[in-house]
Amino acid sequence: MTTNTHPTTRPRGDGAAALAFLTPSILTFLVFVLAPTVGVLILSFFDWNLLSDGTFAGLDNFKRLFTDERLLGVYGSTTYMALVILAVNVVLGLLLAVLLETRMPRWIRAFFRLSFLFPFVVSASAVALIWRFLLNKDLGLVNYLLGLTGLDRIDWLGSSTWAPISVIMVNSWKTIGFSILVYIAGLQSIPKQLREAAIVDGAGAWTRFWRITFPLLSPTIFFLVVINTINSFQIFAEPRVLTQGGPGDSSRTIVEYLYDRAFGDFDLGYASAIGITFALVLVVLTAIQFWFSRRWTHYQ
Repeated sequence: MTTNTHPTTRPRGDGAAALAFLTPSILTFLVFVLAPTVGVLILSFFDWNLLSDGTFAGLDNFKRLFTDERLLGVYGSTTYMALVILAVNVVLGLLLAVLLETRMPRWIRAFFRLSFLFPFVVSASAVALIWRFLLNKDLGLVNYLLGLTGLDRIDWLGSSTWAPISVIMVNSWKTIGFSILVYIAGLQSIPKQLREAAIVDGAGAWTRFWRITFPLLSPTIFFLVVINTINSFQIFAEPRVLTQGGPGDSSRTIVEYLYDRAFGDFDLGYASAIGITFALVLVVLTAIQFWFSRRWTHYQ
């Protein structure tokens, strides 16, 4: 008896079909990602204001980054808001997802899932406009409800203390639904037999969560940490609509500052340098998170 030892050959049409399916994505990446990135990199070495021919400036735009005191403050406010938004989405999102997966009527779970997910699919500008009215110091519903409880009105959008908090609340309210949805998918992928076996062994709710749910959910948590880190550092619509980055720069983000330099001051070369360095910062943060994830996986 003889066996066929020749490897199975791939049909000739598979390569062409794969290329046909990949072509739209490849073209989209080349046109809308790679080409603009290369253009911004080139532009960062020029002094150009949109109205005249650009002049080569070498590394001058990058040198300005180290003397721009305002830029350091904007990085500080961006980091503060981004880290709080990240914590809310990752920690509170997990808590809400676990609560939604507890035993309750199906229609109640469906209602709350829809309630959390709906803001995520709405335009960020529309969400910010609605909350701008709700957080109005004199006419806003939030301050009206605070007044009913006897508390003083809060200048949500005009105070350097409360303005970044307002941006954090609005952005978290809009984006937490995505984290909850991903967490629910991760929770549903965990075999029920493991939890049932733990219950039989007498493990409590906290022990089951810490010993079973959390370790098996760690890839989902890592994914959400990376995605939410990138997204929270790039927020633009909420501070732009709610506070215009003020008062001062207390709620201004890097993306908003970049926009002001490019289309407010028409200093596109310097704005491009800010964009390039900001992209490098995000790459470094993502690399650190991947390194930590590998260490955590090895530790487990």
